[in-house]
Amino acid sequence: MTFNVISNAVRDIRLLLPQAFYLKRLYMNKYFTALLLLIVFFSSCKTMKMTPLERSSILSGDTNASFRVLSVDNEADSLILRQKCRDVDFQADKELIQLLISRLKLMMAAESGVRIAAPQVGVLRNVFLFMRFDKPEQPVEVAINPRILSTSPETYCFERDGCLSVPDRRENTRRYVWIDVEYSNEAGKQVRERLYGGMRGADFTGVIFQHEFDHLQGILYIDRIY
Repeated sequence: MTFNVISNAVRDIRLLLPQAFYLKRLYMNKYFTALLLLIVFFSSCKTMKMTPLERSSILSGDTNASFRVLSVDNEADSLILRQKCRDVDFQADKELIQLLISRLKLMMAAESGVRIAAPQVGVLRNVFLFMRFDKPEQPVEVAINPRILSTSPETYCFERDGCLSVPDRRENTRRYVWIDVEYSNEAGKQVRERLYGGMRGADFTGVIFQHEFDHLQGILYIDRIY
């Protein structure tokens, strides 16, 4: 039991350190060391509540504006993008999660994107937004603590996949034809559904979901090149 607690604490500290050094580089304030110690303490408690660093990241700058997108071209950003995310406690951090979602929506609109995940803005939590080409009346969906329950036995080549965090590059990727998924939506309601892949210009909602789910695992689309 003691070994597991220590092991989990070390894992969580390693997960949070790239975020800490990222914020240090941004702000360089004298309270950084104390903040880092708080991160170590709270991460060892094995809680799903937002850490002080995550709160600081979500509340940084103008909260009515979008975030900066992390890029693989930046070494510190790349370390964060390769980390695996953790679930959020929607009820405990509802207001903070809603603010995160609001700012992610602004980012999607500003970039004319079809998706964005929390780790792309330095928040290592299982939250992303994705475009619903299968639901024109509800173009943007929020996925909180998503899971992929099952996948099609066959895959196909999705052409010219791209990502805001991998600028100026397009590649063909291997994707599932369909996926069965589960997640909580923006209202906290549990959703189970089957999403289908497709080509650009048609319904490729399933591909978007796969792309964003990968982000939560520290996987980029360039790891799925066909």
